Amino acid sequence: MKKRVLSLFLLLPLALMAQDKQAYQLYSKKGHKVSYKKFLREAEHAEVILFGEYHNNAIAHWLELELAKDLSDKKKIVMGAEMLEADNQKQLDDYLKGEITQKQLDSTARLWPNYKTDYKPLVDFAKEKSIAFFATNVPRRYASLVSKKGFEALDSLSTTEKNWIAPLPIAYDSQLPGYVNMMKMMGEHASPNMPKAQALKDATMAYFITSHLVPQSVFLHYNGSYHSDDFEGIYWYLHQTYPALKIMTIATVEQTDVYQLMEENYTKADYILVIDEDVTKTY
Repeated sequence: MKKRVLSLFLLLPLALMAQDKQAYQLYSKKGHKVSYKKFLREAEHAEVILFGEYHNNAIAHWLELELAKDLSDKKKIVMGAEMLEADNQKQLDDYLKGEITQKQLDSTARLWPNYKTDYKPLVDFAKEKSIAFFATNVPRRYASLVSKKGFEALDSLSTTEKNWIAPLPIAYDSQLPGYVNMMKMMGEHASPNMPKAQALKDATMAYFITSHLVPQSVFLHYNGSYHSDDFEGIYWYLHQTYPALKIMTIATVEQTDVYQLMEENYTKADYILVIDEDVTKTY
């Protein structure tokens, strides 16, 4: 009888796990499960956090906001995002100060189609708490220009326009795996200028992050995961400028099973956010 009770006791955790339905799980880059509490504690020691997201993933957007709330209770934070372009900073500032309404921001800034559901909560949180929020991405017309004509096309920009991009000339390593893979993915449609346009975005986001670093604070930056995965992209540019900068990266991946990190997703970032692939998409 005692053996039977012991067996049931040992099997109980497995039964409970089978009944549990987790939407996400955090992992270290070595594939070890990490609690949110430990994740938050590590975030406090960073100077820059690159939160790599899937743009249409509801859980990623939820955790971005939760991290901002919890981290701001412990440290001074600054916020910024790929989803807002540098030449819209004035409109963003006016909204944060309450000088224009959301409707006016909608009509004067180039907001993403999913801004209302996915990014407005972040901006509104910054507004409520008087947290600086920066539009870090290059205006898309300049990325398009580089994609067609290369970095040389940026030389003809006006002084005002150059204020919205990283300082010229743009450092570029065409052999970074992320840029090499981009060329492979495009196949016969690939152009040597395509990864340069991506590099312009990465360099510009890194530039605006470093331009707004505040001592004893954390710059919490939101970007597509591919802009910082594998410690490339934005991370690479930040490291080129400030090698000693304490940067924490987060990569988002989707799996059928969140209870074990797939080997292919190891080392993508300091922390890997694994989300059930059936989670609702925002678009």
